[in-house]
Amino acid sequence: MYPAGNLFIPAPHGQLEAIYRPKTNSAERIALVLHPHPLHGGTMHNKVVFRAAKALGESGFETLRFNFRGVGASTGQYDEGRGECDDARVALDFLLADQPHAREIIIAGFSFGSIVGLNVGCADARVHRLIAIGAPARFGKLDCLFDCPKPKLFVHGAEDDIAPLEPLQEFLARLPANSNHRLVTIAEAGHFFDDQANELMQTIKNFVAQ
Repeated sequence: MYPAGNLFIPAPHGQLEAIYRPKTNSAERIALVLHPHPLHGGTMHNKVVFRAAKALGESGFETLRFNFRGVGASTGQYDEGRGECDDARVALDFLLADQPHAREIIIAGFSFGSIVGLNVGCADARVHRLIAIGAPARFGKLDCLFDCPKPKLFVHGAEDDIAPLEPLQEFLARLPANSNHRLVTIAEAGHFFDDQANELMQTIKNFVAQ
């Protein structure tokens, strides 16, 4: 039997496998949480994605996680970020249709998922705030941020050797004064926040409490 709370969202390429366990269908706060790179073991079950969703859930958000195309039981195949942005839009449309009373919409993403989330969230007027965890600035396409005044939280491990901190700092320093972003660096944390899960969760809770 498929686990309770898991479902399939119809997509143009077939389906997206998702985890969605709402306590209500009249939530005012909802969040979409996106996983890391599909070709490097990234799934909706990733522990950073799970912790981010948990922090948002404990802050009053109904959350949806899903597998990008070609991951798990999601159909399709990896599309270098283009199709994954389409997948995120499909999942967001599903979430908003199921929660028509939502007044605060957040997209959060980890690593590759943060790049997808920033691009989709900046372009969609329905999305209010964005969270980017371990954003790989040296690989990601982040030009969308030059014209994106929505509140954005960047959370990064000081010792991240997969998505080093310095390229992100250099990129954020180039953004216009009204870019409305905040960078929180967690000491001693690597890319996966192995021993800093609580700090990661608290940083997210602090941001959404503002």
